[in-house]
Amino acid sequence: MTAPHAPVLLAEVIEALSPQPGDVVIDATFGAGGYTRAILATGAEAIGLDRDPTVQPHADAVANDFPGKFTLVRTPFSGLAEAFEGTGKPRLDGAVFDIGVSSMQLDQAERGFSFMRDGPLDMRMSNEGQSAADIVNTYDHGPLAHLLKLYGEERQSGRIATAILRRRQAEPFTRTLDLAEVVEKALGGRRGAPTHPATRTFQALRIAVNDELGELEAGLAAAEGALAPGGRLAVVTFHSLEDRIVKAFFTERSGNAPGGSRHAPVAIETRKPSFTLLFKGAREAGDAECATNPRARSAKLRAGVRTDAPVWRAAA
Repeated sequence: MTAPHAPVLLAEVIEALSPQPGDVVIDATFGAGGYTRAILATGAEAIGLDRDPTVQPHADAVANDFPGKFTLVRTPFSGLAEAFEGTGKPRLDGAVFDIGVSSMQLDQAERGFSFMRDGPLDMRMSNEGQSAADIVNTYDHGPLAHLLKLYGEERQSGRIATAILRRRQAEPFTRTLDLAEVVEKALGGRRGAPTHPATRTFQALRIAVNDELGELEAGLAAAEGALAPGGRLAVVTFHSLEDRIVKAFFTERSGNAPGGSRHAPVAIETRKPSFTLLFKGAREAGDAECATNPRARSAKLRAGVRTDAPVWRAAA
């Protein structure tokens, strides 16, 4: 079946993971199976993770094309260690994370992720828990403005929160385009700007609804604990909030973080790098890929190799 989502930096990710026949690699964001298929094509086995129930047809297609080589586990990033343990595999040789929302989620209006398509104001990747509508219809001004500024890096968060609270007094929000229109008016109708006025608001709500940053931090820690020595971790991010977390993780775990006070208690494990960086900084997509896949323009890849050091832990 034709995949509705093109994985970015695919060649670079496979080079970083360097999967070999017989290896076991986790694709922590299975989606439509783009990375998974490339991993399986090398002769390695793959475990796909995804909390989105709509990916099942793609998982079935991959399982059919690679019998006995692929397993899908319905879980968010934070469940990576348990998911791997549940497969009974003796060794994890690699893991890849592709952070954020996929093209196929944006293209499905009924999921409520897009400010360009009318649909229910939902944004839940797992169809469980509070929705975006719950947030905009119940949060007080302060918490809502803080959320928009923290997760959307929206400078006009207070103005947007004021507009949302004023409007919901008359009628609660239920549709994506309704919210997008209110945000656009609150910001003075900047429709001609390079990005839609509601971009940051929708990003903030999506991150909050799905606890994306918390899941990312938990997933990275889980991968650190599950990977065997010599195992490889590759992470693709799409905006600065994600990339800061990943950059800090690899900087810290590779022993390149600035030294702390000699008087501060430091666990012995913190002095033993648990990762060696595969390359300095981040890899970005080339012009050719960006021309065919605009989503790749903001993508960054960071990667490292697991050492035999104990799992990193903070000082007690």
